[in-house]
Amino acid sequence: MAAPQKWVEAGVKTLSVDEKTGIQALERTAPDLPMQQGKIRCQEFEYIRHGTQCLTANWDVVQGGIIRPTIEPTRTEEDFLAHIRQTVESDPSVKKWAFVCDQLNTHQSASLVQWVASLLHSNIELGEKGKAGILQNKETRAAFLADDQHPVYFIYTPKHCSWLNQIEIWFSILARRLLRRGNFISTQDLKEQILRFIDYFNRTMAKPFNWTYNGKPLSN
Repeated sequence: MAAPQKWVEAGVKTLSVDEKTGIQALERTAPDLPMQQGKIRCQEFEYIRHGTQCLTANWDVVQGGIIRPTIEPTRTEEDFLAHIRQTVESDPSVKKWAFVCDQLNTHQSASLVQWVASLLHSNIELGEKGKAGILQNKETRAAFLADDQHPVYFIYTPKHCSWLNQIEIWFSILARRLLRRGNFISTQDLKEQILRFIDYFNRTMAKPFNWTYNGKPLSN
């Protein structure tokens, strides 16, 4: 999913956003055995659970790299709104923000609609949740949030098509390179290691993803 060149020229910042939930802070009860010739690194199978964290991250579709990640113990409507707000407020020079995301209810919430409406500087009538107007239901809220005339808008991937969201590719990189064989003594340690990995990734490996899938059915 490449951002059209005209979006870049028009000053649109295109980000792929999603949450990686239930990241476990697992502390191994014994140190790993290092790799030896002909033997892989051996990891202790017993562990202590220290809780979980939720990572919400933005992938820069055009430049590559992770922008303004947030790590919290929960994934609520308020958490997602706070994440979007801090992302937008982090760079006032951006004229317009486009967020690619799935159709999770927290991505189409009433509070998100109200915040985007506040950016329009107009007395727009939003209606009432569950009854009428823009706030009535998920469909009406999603239609408002997807309006590309707004300074912040959302591009929703089809249902059951999470693979279309580029942030999912980066989440798999995080899992393979850090989480799968990581050792975390607390949720704070987990958070700090994730943030250090993001900083390292952005400095040494970040580049735009090159899509190779052409839409044709995969052969057997």
